[in-house]
Amino acid sequence: MNECPRCQSPLEELSLGEVATVTCSRCGYADVPVEHESIGEEAESWRDALNRFYEG
Repeated sequence: MNECPRCQSPLEELSLGEVATVTCSRCGYADVPVEHESIGEEAESWRDALNRFYEG
């Protein structure tokens, strides 16, 4: 990957020990691999949010 996938500017490779990543100084893109699992909470409805606002 030589170009930023967001803005097509040249990417710079950064490394620390055995870990390396690429970054774009123009838009801030960083290709940092992460492992995570999204645990979604049920979103509050607008009605409940407004009721909570007016009650508080």
